[in-house]
Amino acid sequence: MLRVFKSISFAVLLALSLVGTSARPAARSASAHKIRVMTYNIHVGVGMDKKLDLARIAKVINDQKPDLVGLQEVDRGVERTQRIDEIVDLAKLTRMDYAFAFNLKYQGGQYGVAILSRQRILATDHRLYKNLREAERRGFIRAEISIGGLVVNFVTTHLDYQYEDGRVFEAQQLLDGLKDVKEPLIVVGDFNDVPSGGAYKLMKESFFDSWTQLLYGSWLDGSQNSPPRLGQGFTYPADKPTKRIDYIFTRQSDEIRPKRAWIVETLASDHVPVMAELEIGSQNHLR
Repeated sequence: MLRVFKSISFAVLLALSLVGTSARPAARSASAHKIRVMTYNIHVGVGMDKKLDLARIAKVINDQKPDLVGLQEVDRGVERTQRIDEIVDLAKLTRMDYAFAFNLKYQGGQYGVAILSRQRILATDHRLYKNLREAERRGFIRAEISIGGLVVNFVTTHLDYQYEDGRVFEAQQLLDGLKDVKEPLIVVGDFNDVPSGGAYKLMKESFFDSWTQLLYGSWLDGSQNSPPRLGQGFTYPADKPTKRIDYIFTRQSDEIRPKRAWIVETLASDHVPVMAELEIGSQNHLR
């Protein structure tokens, strides 16, 4: 009789343990995708020493090992830069795929913005802004890239440097041009606007600034004990930076969280690059 009781007790305990196991929530199978991004105004490859040196620009990029790079002030076949096809040369030197958006005809060639990608670029979209007051025509380029099976949209742009209302006008066109993008969206570039400016504030209505998100967000939500020592994030001029005008933005409705951000100290251009490591698909992103 004792043996029968023990057998029944064991069976009951086993059944209860199985019920308890099945009641536990299943672990999330979808893992976050981590990528490293850079924005860099390369000043057509001319450094603070006034010398054209694309190999120096490529070394800055290679040393940081980015997955995606947004480039501004890129020449193709322009007289002032020895008619070099700068984006082709940079793609070869970094062993990355590329896309170029030609915004302006200049000295017999083309001038604009570009993207470098560690992965193959699947598709691109180029839009010119309708701001005709400034002599330098501007626009943005969007590239679709698959990272670990996830399609990511990466955008770079370069806004009006003369007039604030021009920057706001262009930033609104940028946002309008991206409103139908469904997949995760990252926007980087030289906005020629400080954080108190109108274009920056317009972007912040629907995008996070990775720098300030790390500086304040992770501290306020309790995931860090104190604010990280990021500094002010100044990017211009490269020799003595006093302005923060280059940014990495992520759309608020996407599951994208910055894990790290930093400035790269270099005199290879008149701007310094901004870097960020991003996690896409994590459920605990900052709000």
